Amino acid sequence: MTTVEAIKNKSDIKKVEQILIKQSKRNYLLFILGTNSGLRISDILALNVGSVKDKQFIQIVEKKTGKFKKFPINSKLKPVISEFTRGKDLEEPLFKTIFNNRMDRSTAYRIIREACNKAKIEANIGTHTLRKTFGYHHYQKFKDIVILQKIFNHSAPQVTLRYIGIDQEQIEESYHNFIL
Repeated sequence: MTTVEAIKNKSDIKKVEQILIKQSKRNYLLFILGTNSGLRISDILALNVGSVKDKQFIQIVEKKTGKFKKFPINSKLKPVISEFTRGKDLEEPLFKTIFNNRMDRSTAYRIIREACNKAKIEANIGTHTLRKTFGYHHYQKFKDIVILQKIFNHSAPQVTLRYIGIDQEQIEESYHNFIL
């Protein structure tokens, strides 16, 4: 089984964003919501317009863990959410298909995968790539594995490090920097 990876290069993230914004506002929002919130795809796809429209925070009960989660909507997401939700019914799914159904995981996977392929990203891509990308860059910025562990509801810091691909990266770096 191949492990899905984070997009570690910020310029690659920008490439994917540019590809998706040209496709549709929906696809762009799907990607940036995932990379800016760390939510699982199941929780993103479960959101309704009313969950985010005119809100300062997103509040959910995680599908996988059943735990309550509340976090602020950042300054990158606010204007995109505002524009995307304008004129939409609060009860409708935030992410819908062309058939007006709630988007499913396989559609989200295809959108993310195709955009990453167009951007020529070599990593193993999947829907969890969004969550892992958030985690990787959050850790790189703040170097606080405990807060990231809490955000992800992981049992231990080591689980979080392994999840975002830091353990292997640190091992490889130590080998590159070790010369006897």
